[in-house]
Amino acid sequence: MMRACAKLMVVMLAAAASSQAIAADEWQSLFDGKTLTNWDGDPERWSVEDGAITGRTTDDNKLKTNSFLIYRGGEFDNFELQLEYKIVNGNSGIQYRSFELPDREWGIGGYQADFEAGKTYSGILYGEQFRGILANRGQKTELTSGDDGKVKVNVTGSVGKSADIQAKIKDEDWNKYRIVADGYHFKHFINDTATIECVDNDIKNRRATGLLALQIHVGPAMTVQFRNIRIKKLPVKKKVALIAGTPSHGFGAHEHKAGCMLLAEQLNSSGLNIEAEVYTNGWPKDDSVLDNVDSIVVYCDGGGRHPFNDHVNRLQQIQNRGVGMACIHYGVEVPIGPVGEAFKNWTGGYFETDWSVNPHWTGTFDDFPNHPIANGVKPFTVNDEWYYHMRFAEDQDRVTPILTELPPANTLVKDDGSLTRKDGPHSNNEYVRAAVIDRKEPQAVAWARTRSDGGRGFGFTGGHYHWNWGNDNFRKLVLNAIAWTAHADVPEDGVPTPKVTIDDLLKNQDYDMPEDFNKARIQAMLDEWNAAN
Repeated sequence: MMRACAKLMVVMLAAAASSQAIAADEWQSLFDGKTLTNWDGDPERWSVEDGAITGRTTDDNKLKTNSFLIYRGGEFDNFELQLEYKIVNGNSGIQYRSFELPDREWGIGGYQADFEAGKTYSGILYGEQFRGILANRGQKTELTSGDDGKVKVNVTGSVGKSADIQAKIKDEDWNKYRIVADGYHFKHFINDTATIECVDNDIKNRRATGLLALQIHVGPAMTVQFRNIRIKKLPVKKKVALIAGTPSHGFGAHEHKAGCMLLAEQLNSSGLNIEAEVYTNGWPKDDSVLDNVDSIVVYCDGGGRHPFNDHVNRLQQIQNRGVGMACIHYGVEVPIGPVGEAFKNWTGGYFETDWSVNPHWTGTFDDFPNHPIANGVKPFTVNDEWYYHMRFAEDQDRVTPILTELPPANTLVKDDGSLTRKDGPHSNNEYVRAAVIDRKEPQAVAWARTRSDGGRGFGFTGGHYHWNWGNDNFRKLVLNAIAWTAHADVPEDGVPTPKVTIDDLLKNQDYDMPEDFNKARIQAMLDEWNAAN
């Protein structure tokens, strides 16, 4: 009964601590040096001695399974943790982003920063009840998902020799441990010496957040102590999922995969604390990858083939959390009805058949609104399949045109008044002619929406020709928009975007390069755009 009351008090204290938000980059002490307030473990094993949390086993009172002292003051995602430890016999570790085992009191699984009284394992990354050794001492590793569902540990480099690292560790004395968990990038240091570095790309199994805990291990009698435990929350990366549609129009057009990978690469290298991941061939097979994203980008074939058509309810569940959405080129077109209505709400507008049109024309954009998406964007001229005359949401005050232009009349009618293209679901109609020819209304070909739930949407009708991603301003505007929909701060000069070469544009395309491909023509376009800037 006494133990149950004590545990209830620990949970109540944890709830109180969790209610106090900790700002990023502020250090928080997790141990007061006197009591186990906010810590929960076997009272026969854990105590405070000489100003340190102390875990002890004896020859007469050995463990049958590993046991943990669990921090109940809240979970942590991105952080830097610092503490000092001392160990006599046996081994121990520091659990992070961890989970409780359902069938074992004070049982924990998850990432563990190991240390021991021996000479081999101090500093490694171990997955307690969670995939085993993930980085041996001195290794840089990348974790990926194997075809059998098990983790693959790929050694990608070194942070130093194991023996050299061990030489920096003091036996039966105090050592300083530092753990950095930034996104899915983990680093361990002992006495300011790097011991491992790991990138966890095992998407099915990796963990974004979880508990902290301290370990006492089965085996010989041991004593482990911890003191000066403090943590600093790091800014959480904004997560962006780019969904690339299936192969479509042939080499150089509707290159969904290549376009998404180029955009993701530039976002990930921008220094803006954004983590972009690309999912190819339409809707992700395991859509749980969308559970923790800040924005979803779709670049795909649309209409009846749009990958979102069969997932409106799932997307609405995600959007209800204020998650952003950005649609590129054909990805702005969905069928009239429930999906179209959802898109109007999510992004502010969509391509509606027999209302919107899809001609190819050269747009010159030199007047931008005072909006983060336009930060750092300079006037540019690009020939593309710029769709226009979108069906926008009725609450127009929440939709901001980003790129507007009066399309040339010859996209609809010839000089003699005859139709350039016959009326049809995408080609022409009386409504668009009235707007453009009669009323001369400029048309938005890119727009932004701020939703009442706090979510942000963006539509961009360019992107037919893959080579247009080589235009710095065309590309910067879309990168800005993706960052904005993810609620990232867009710099005054826009998202940093290094120059793109023709070799960059040729990467990751769905189709082989034709023998008659005119590389010089594309290079001339890039040169012209670069000269304009």
